[in-house]
Amino acid sequence: MLPRQVAAQLKRGQTVEPEGFDSVTVFFSDVVKFTQLAAKCLPLQVISLLNQLFNAFDHIIEEHDAYKVESIGDGYLCVSGLPVRNGFNHIREIVEMSFCFMEYVKSFRIPSLPRESVELRIGINSGPCVAGVVGLSMPRYCLFGDTVNTASRMESNGKGLKIEINIYSILVVLF
Repeated sequence: MLPRQVAAQLKRGQTVEPEGFDSVTVFFSDVVKFTQLAAKCLPLQVISLLNQLFNAFDHIIEEHDAYKVESIGDGYLCVSGLPVRNGFNHIREIVEMSFCFMEYVKSFRIPSLPRESVELRIGINSGPCVAGVVGLSMPRYCLFGDTVNTASRMESNGKGLKIEINIYSILVVLF
């Protein structure tokens, strides 16, 4: 997955240099106990579950100034504030998007496991990062830096149906 602007540069044969961003907001989410849920399903049902969930997330992202970087397994990574800078709007965009994700999963039911519910764990962190294209045959737009690593740790140490967010992001949203 590449941002439109980056894909256009590559199509024109231009090199896309890594770029530093002073202020972005990074979002990580994960389905709580996904391995246990998946063990109760057939492989096709697991794919259907993730497809249904991620299609909904993709539609929610379209309503916000955010970019989906990647999804790996049940993990989902997106960012706001790059590749097009948006001042400090990135924090509010990701926070509002996160609430939409949580609202969606609260009512989401797994077709093959109607008695089971899905819980999402979310980590949000704001700060600087570097973004750039990695790879030739399958180029990927990747994010690097402490801001990204911290958001990932916040998600992995969080609890189901909870959003872990750093204090800096909260203060910017409130004031």
